[in-house]
Amino acid sequence: MTEIALVNGKRLILGVSGSIAAYKAVDLASKLTQAGAQVDVVMTEAAQRFVSPLSFQAVSGRPVYSDMWRAEERGGLPSHIAHIGLAEGANLLLIAPATANTLAKLAGGFADDLLSVTALAASCPLVIAPAMDGGMIEHPATRANLETLRQRGAHIIEPETGRLASGLMGSGRLPETATLIGHVRRVLGLGGALSGHKLVVTAGGTREALDPARAISNRSTGKQGYAIAQAAIDAGADVVLITAAADRPPLVGATQLKVESAESMSAAVLTQVADAFALIMAAAVADYRPRDIAAQKIKKSNSALNLPLERTPDILLAVKAEREKTGYPMVVVGFAAESENLMANARGKLRSKGVDLLVANDISAGDAGFAVDTNRVVVLDKDGGAHKINLTSKAAIGATIIERVASLLACVPSPG
Repeated sequence: MTEIALVNGKRLILGVSGSIAAYKAVDLASKLTQAGAQVDVVMTEAAQRFVSPLSFQAVSGRPVYSDMWRAEERGGLPSHIAHIGLAEGANLLLIAPATANTLAKLAGGFADDLLSVTALAASCPLVIAPAMDGGMIEHPATRANLETLRQRGAHIIEPETGRLASGLMGSGRLPETATLIGHVRRVLGLGGALSGHKLVVTAGGTREALDPARAISNRSTGKQGYAIAQAAIDAGADVVLITAAADRPPLVGATQLKVESAESMSAAVLTQVADAFALIMAAAVADYRPRDIAAQKIKKSNSALNLPLERTPDILLAVKAEREKTGYPMVVVGFAAESENLMANARGKLRSKGVDLLVANDISAGDAGFAVDTNRVVVLDKDGGAHKINLTSKAAIGATIIERVASLLACVPSPG
């Protein structure tokens, strides 16, 4: 886990209640700490029957709180009112796992242990990740408690479906750490620079069918597009992610539209940008596709295969035409993946596609571009500016692009 700019320096309270899923909370505390957060763990008495407080202390490097009365013992607070200070300076309170009993306490306003008292005292956002066994999550009392908490502004992370501790199959599993951190980022980003702004981001390499078994594609994995989408979520945007990346997990906080071909991506983009503030076209869209798609698998033969190709739709040119008519999207960012004459080719694309920013990268470099976690790019603007970003993480590049988009949107009046 690497540092996350949005999380770095934040003080988070992690509440852990008595579920077998408490073991997952140890990894969560560890990953949040690695991301740069200051994590204060508050455990219920029942939680300590599943996981030792020492485990959380070891991964967070901070005391673990469990008893608001006995200050002289491990886990006690300096005084009986110190929970007020614990809650007062927090940026977010996450309760994971939250048992049915804990949900009932929170909904009813009970304050009979340190976690419930802290939840009452906290004014920061409250995020709750329920976890429980066989049918409990669907019980009317549990659903009513969750609805009460939602109406009060709590953010509920729905449990996943799978095998439960009892051996039953059903809903009640605590999501994995990456998903929980995704929700933390989504909530921390609310009210950010792009709050209330719809952004469309494309990612991945399209696949153009040749026959039922084969397709023409490229080496794009979608990593840069997903990093940009995550940066937009961190900034509070309403993100629509149009993705041709087949094997990447869903991005928490984004509306995700799966596409495969350039044709299907074009249709999705043109639909979504009709009311979008910005389009960031990070996908590697195929320029050509087979002219004819074979109905059956093409069999191997001793003769050469003649494969006629035709052009795919030019999505950025189509967006340019719509933008001239409606004004939407207000900002457009294009990408140029080049293997030669980087700057000349990028400037030509910037002019011809009518984009506001053009992100160019050299795909011939082994440590940047496709299928790696790092990149080096040059960001060109229509006024002739060129901002070079040396080798860094794709997450950092995504954040820089979103910062530029936010700056441009701040200067562009809404159409009409």
